[in-house]
Amino acid sequence: MAREPGGAGGLGDFGDFGGVGRSRGPRGLAGRAAWGLRAYGLIAAMWIRSTMAYRFSFVVSLLVDAVATFFDFVVIWLMFTHVRGLGGFSFAEVAFLYGTTGTAFGLADLAVGQAEKVGRRVRDGTLDALLVRPAPVLAQVAADRFALRRLGRVTQGLLVLVWSLVVLDGVEWTPLTVAMVPLMTLTGAVIFGSLMTAGAAFQFWAQDGAQVTNAFTHGGNTLLQYPPSVFAGDLVRGVVYVVPLAFVNWVPALYVLGRDAPAGLPPWAAFAPPLVAAACVAVAGLAWRAGLRAYRSTGS
Repeated sequence: MAREPGGAGGLGDFGDFGGVGRSRGPRGLAGRAAWGLRAYGLIAAMWIRSTMAYRFSFVVSLLVDAVATFFDFVVIWLMFTHVRGLGGFSFAEVAFLYGTTGTAFGLADLAVGQAEKVGRRVRDGTLDALLVRPAPVLAQVAADRFALRRLGRVTQGLLVLVWSLVVLDGVEWTPLTVAMVPLMTLTGAVIFGSLMTAGAAFQFWAQDGAQVTNAFTHGGNTLLQYPPSVFAGDLVRGVVYVVPLAFVNWVPALYVLGRDAPAGLPPWAAFAPPLVAAACVAVAGLAWRAGLRAYRSTGS
């Protein structure tokens, strides 16, 4: 099998995979997952080395990303200079919502954000090169041009989250509520990442559907920064029962804050995010496989 050299969008030498192509790969779900993670790690490491060759440029990009995303929080802060509460939530509580969803989205964007460029690859035919390389296509797409500067968004979200935890009043901190904070950020990242993957799969048919995906990912992140009480009931039910974005932070965060779950959910729903995240991963995986099988190249 001919191997392409590394470079823009390239993978370099994948001799560590023993020449395993699409037709011959690890068997079993665990084997394929480990294989994909290894490929992802190798590709991401290549791009990280490339990025760190220009460290000053990397630091500047990191700071620019952090500052740019911080302006979202500045808008909320300015809003609270004129009001005492928003939908019955204090500034610290809204900051808690902002920090949890911002961190979760940042982690997902760092890990699989590049997948949104699948539509462009489908249009120009460059996806064909990924199909013949000895690594899973999803791992190649997600890790291609791995943007370490996106850590700026994660850092900014974490800073707001930590600050909100310091200033929150009236929260009964138990081992369970303490554990739910890191859990909701991790499961939220999985849910966002699954939506990004499913959106990438949609582009096998739509080809120019990146903005549709952004409406659920970037738009969902913005939506979850604010309490559900400020939105119409139909919208809240939509992100609870249709596209389960509410399980990123609304459902577990309201439990931590001692408030009722949105859209009539029972209290035990606060512990459902891991199950919702697993279901999202399964659906995204099926969507990706269906999209990849439907791909027919450009014909050129």
